Amino acid sequence: MAETMAPTSPTRGPNPHRWKILGLVGVAQLMLILDVTVVAIALPHVGADLGLERETLTWVVSGYTLAFGGLLLLGGRAADLFGARRLVMVGLLLFTAASLLAGLATNGPMLLGGRIAQGVAAAILSPAALSLVVTIFDGDERNKALGIWSALGGSGAALGVLLGGLLTAGPGWPWVFFINVPVGLVLLLILRVQLPSQQSTGASGRLDVPGAALVTAATGTLIYALIRAGDQGWATPTTAALLATAVVLYGGFVVRQRLAASPLMNLRLLSRRPVATGTLLILVATALMITVFFLGSFYLQDHRGYGALQTGLLFLPVALATMLGANAAGRVIGRTGPRTLAVLGLLLAAAGFVIPALWGGTAAMVSGVSLAAAGTGAVFVVASATALAQIDPREAGLASGIVSTFHEFGASLGAAVVSSMAAASIAGTSTEGFSRGFTTGAIIAVAAAGLAFIITPRPRSSN
Repeated sequence: MAETMAPTSPTRGPNPHRWKILGLVGVAQLMLILDVTVVAIALPHVGADLGLERETLTWVVSGYTLAFGGLLLLGGRAADLFGARRLVMVGLLLFTAASLLAGLATNGPMLLGGRIAQGVAAAILSPAALSLVVTIFDGDERNKALGIWSALGGSGAALGVLLGGLLTAGPGWPWVFFINVPVGLVLLLILRVQLPSQQSTGASGRLDVPGAALVTAATGTLIYALIRAGDQGWATPTTAALLATAVVLYGGFVVRQRLAASPLMNLRLLSRRPVATGTLLILVATALMITVFFLGSFYLQDHRGYGALQTGLLFLPVALATMLGANAAGRVIGRTGPRTLAVLGLLLAAAGFVIPALWGGTAAMVSGVSLAAAGTGAVFVVASATALAQIDPREAGLASGIVSTFHEFGASLGAAVVSSMAAASIAGTSTEGFSRGFTTGAIIAVAAAGLAFIITPRPRSSN
């Protein structure tokens, strides 16, 4: 039973069920990642059945991302204060209920309510689950566990496209949400027994609600500005006003954190070189991965004439490449060090983007983005391992929340940039915009590789 099992500690040794626990919380994390792209394939059918306009359909996707990214820091802090086990259970229960609501939706507001609730639940569950992984593994095993974790998360977006096509073409679009209900209930029953009993985290204080409100509003405003810029342009007064508002809100958050008795986060955590490097790498890797799915989906469906199910099947090599890249990185990072892997992974991603940028056709696109996915899969592992390697257990939830927040930032930034670069091709018949988009991805990857070589700390660095 859960009460008889102890978590990893210096005196008690490793949890004997740690690999089983990793598998269970990994499936839960996979659901959260899947729900970003599994819905994309179903959107046309959702719009037709519920009579939703394009703007509302956009919010079906972005509402989830806004709630997920905006509340991650609060979720990470809550995991430190109340314990990762409790937050995993609460988040999983809420996500299951929200998925049921979304699947039962008969109108736009009901669907959006379910999606936003899913995002809130994801913000609770994701950092708590990653915090649990960090605390029950140590040393080389932690690197391997993070490799598996990153493989699940990195491939989830590609698998979501496949699953979305299968469910939409089969039982119908509500099942892209209903599928989470039985999976969530089974995970709840098993995790209730398998997770270690609740231990004192050593963290003190209370939740900083005003700080959470400020950072959530700032994050939501920034993500909305980036998403809107992809459609309306970067140089519009509205986009500028939104970005300025986000800056002001972040400034208010910084002031609040300096004055609060129990701040939401220790701002000095981001000044630590490993944490700063890891968050930058996770942002770049996610932006590059979103470039793969965003441009690849439009190219295959609008310009090559493939259906939703065929497009999903063509993304299978991308999913496999992501998992292979992440798994390989988790196995060798202890020997090569994070700097070498970060640089190699980013250069591999750049080489992959060059292929569809220079040559057209399905084979070139699929092979190129698969190569890029293998590189970014490796970078995901380096980012997580670097940011979390030297974190005190009392700060594991917060650090995990920061990493996950930058993951959402990267997704929004990547979608906004590539949609702006490829806007003409997405709306018309030319493929020139797709070439510009992939070229931009290659340039960003090369620039990030150079920066990673400079700032990534050496193994066991105390900087």
